[in-house]
Amino acid sequence: MSAPASTVKAAVESRRELVNAAFDERLPIEEPERLYRASRHLLDAGGKRLRPVVTLLVAEALVDDDVAGEQYEAVPTLDGSDEIDLMAAAASIETIQSFTLIHDDIMDDDDLRRGVPAVHRAFDTETAILAGDTLYSKAFEFMLETGGRPERMVQALSELAQTCTRICEGQSLDVEFERREAVTTDEYIHMVEQKTAVLYAAAARVPALLLGADQETADALGAYGLDVGRAFQIRDDVLDLTVPSEQLGKQRGSDLIEGKRTAVTLHAREQGVDVESLVTTDDPDAVTEAETDAAVATLEEAGSIEYARTLSRDLVERGKSRLDVLPDNEAHELLAGLAEYLIERGY
Repeated sequence: MSAPASTVKAAVESRRELVNAAFDERLPIEEPERLYRASRHLLDAGGKRLRPVVTLLVAEALVDDDVAGEQYEAVPTLDGSDEIDLMAAAASIETIQSFTLIHDDIMDDDDLRRGVPAVHRAFDTETAILAGDTLYSKAFEFMLETGGRPERMVQALSELAQTCTRICEGQSLDVEFERREAVTTDEYIHMVEQKTAVLYAAAARVPALLLGADQETADALGAYGLDVGRAFQIRDDVLDLTVPSEQLGKQRGSDLIEGKRTAVTLHAREQGVDVESLVTTDDPDAVTEAETDAAVATLEEAGSIEYARTLSRDLVERGKSRLDVLPDNEAHELLAGLAEYLIERGY
């Protein structure tokens, strides 16, 4: 059973505020000030904080108890032998997310992120690269602050390291796909798994490792993260085309304009649509809203946008079924509801 959307939104909002407060404490503006301001730039700009919320909710579901506020910093393990700072784990996961966004924006030469100038625009490319590297290092520092048994800590750190490697592999594939003549849907789904979904998997799996859950539970939670993470990205493919730029915080249709492969455009190609001709300009800023509207209409007629919506829905349903390893409690329902939210959100 899934929690209602209004309940999920309230749960996400309350935990988001706790995560935001944690960064004020754990990632203060220090010397050199410019480096740390750049490191905090996107974190301070906002964000949904969905990945760290998954981490906190999984912990709540596993311990089958209400957790709030500072209690996240001392969550008892399932055998009662230790207390784990799950807020440190949540901060670690979100720090990795911010690091990837900074470097992604540099590679794509994007101007905006979360409605503010990208870090390399607000500062400079050199500082942005260093800020991303700093966040990458800080993520491991935060994970070391979770406490608990050394063997469980090693498992969590290994999960984080492998996740970062897979994200880089996914980003490399994304770049490669822009240069290739043909990309299959299966290849695209694999790239999405590597670039986006693995961090959701880590967000769900790390608390299970730290709290001492069995292997079956940890693996099922990781699979939940992979499924809903893939659904999240495919939903993003749709939102990039259908949500106004002001809500997106970036140019609508930017993926199409930049020639990126998405679930929508790959399906359209299979239907015989000449995707490259939908937007014909070398200057992204010159693309008008009318041109974007016309391109979206063509993709709608081909059934490609509906295809992506259906694919994301199927992945969410499979992801929700993975949660059967958890006790039946409120956090379990919120995790199922959060999976629904990932594909029903407006931006």
